[in-house]
Amino acid sequence: MDFGFGTILLVALIAIAGYVIVVYNGLVRARQMVKEAWSGIDVQLKRRADLIPNLVETVKGYAAHEKETFEKVIQARNMAMGAQDLETRQQGESMLTGTLKSLFALAENYPDLKANASFLDLQNQLQKLEEDIAQSRKYYNAVVKD
Repeated sequence: MDFGFGTILLVALIAIAGYVIVVYNGLVRARQMVKEAWSGIDVQLKRRADLIPNLVETVKGYAAHEKETFEKVIQARNMAMGAQDLETRQQGESMLTGTLKSLFALAENYPDLKANASFLDLQNQLQKLEEDIAQSRKYYNAVVKD
């Protein structure tokens, strides 16, 4: 069999084109996986933000004079939810995490609050959401790394 230069060149071009298509499709798939992973984090963060007003209202009933702490929690929540870019969102989420720690530290001073079933339920829900957020972040980081 006699293969001409043109035939060999055509086969090589087809192989290169096939390789480029496979690589391109892999990159598109990877980009979609990153978007999907981020949306998983975003959903968990929104669920946490939706839980916070209930938590604040529950604590308010026991510690009404701690108005500044409540305002900081709500301000941090609003900053995180209203962020237009990733950097602002991250700052808001960090601020929110810090203010939630302050809220739970405040709750330690009120034994009746710590025994309140509604507060305990909200605290457990928030703890579960924090675990879910951590898992979502691990998945996101793994996808981005890939």
